[in-house]
Amino acid sequence: MNLFKSKVSQKSAEKITTLVVIAFLLFFIFICFKIYVPVNPASAETVTFTVQKGWGQNEIAENLYKMKIISSEGFFKFYSIISLKNFQLQAGDYSLSPRDSIYRIVNKMANGDVIRNNVVVFEGWDVNDIGKYMESRGICTQKYFVALAKKDYSLNYDFLQDKPKNVSLEGYFFPDTYELSKKATCEELVNLMLTNFGKKMTPEIRGEIAKQKKTIFQVVTMASIIEKEVRSLVDKKIVAGILWKRIDAGMPLQLDSTVNYVTGKSDASVTIADTQKDSLYNTYMYKGLPKGPISNPGMNSITAALHPTKTAYWYYLSDGSTIYSKTDEEHAAARIKYLGH
Repeated sequence: MNLFKSKVSQKSAEKITTLVVIAFLLFFIFICFKIYVPVNPASAETVTFTVQKGWGQNEIAENLYKMKIISSEGFFKFYSIISLKNFQLQAGDYSLSPRDSIYRIVNKMANGDVIRNNVVVFEGWDVNDIGKYMESRGICTQKYFVALAKKDYSLNYDFLQDKPKNVSLEGYFFPDTYELSKKATCEELVNLMLTNFGKKMTPEIRGEIAKQKKTIFQVVTMASIIEKEVRSLVDKKIVAGILWKRIDAGMPLQLDSTVNYVTGKSDASVTIADTQKDSLYNTYMYKGLPKGPISNPGMNSITAALHPTKTAYWYYLSDGSTIYSKTDEEHAAARIKYLGH
């Protein structure tokens, strides 16, 4: 009799254990469902959700629930705490949808994956071009951006140490695609571009500049000219060789691109009157490099300025393709043939 009772008791205990395990598994599945399955996987709706400064998981969960982006405030708070991300949730604007699970939303906020704007700075743009673009994007006015470019950032970036104080940051705004936050400022872009330039100035590049007894400023100034003069890397290197050779020989560079920088024009062939405008950027009037960079060059132009191709050429002109000449007579003939003067 006691043996029978013992067996019954054992079976009852096993049933209870099984039920507890099943209940635990069901509860675990329920939790996972709430955390990993979105409210509406088929939703086409996307909204901008703003996490304000000072908000914690409670305020975020409450507002997400009100907007019907999540199905449960409690599970949002539960997951943010057990994942140890409740203190990592960052303020900002987020693109969210009922398609997003609690898991995805919490991680998105913990990573600060806010809405960003892609800003593209093109090779050869000058400070005014970038400023005009920033104004068109509603980030800041062109006038304000140009003013920022005149500020002294040399204490923050070592590559600016050899830049004259009376020259702007022209040339150092590295052309690239930049991700800005929705509420980004032009100051943010300036620092992103300068930081990017610093990364491009690798120890190898800096070592080569020093080896050639040049400065970063000189190389960037030359690269900014090459960027405006020719397109292909082959032509850039040949033109760099011609221009460095002219400087060494004491010849004026006589470049239309530097005159255009003074006048603000973009003429393929400048007028005699323009070449007579008195400016340290005017390479018709002053020998050597201009006062400073005339555009913001890409890596190919910087490479060309640093590794020019040596040739017997002293002159060139561009008319879709680049025509090179060894003598003044050859160059004059090429101008008549290709440019008509």
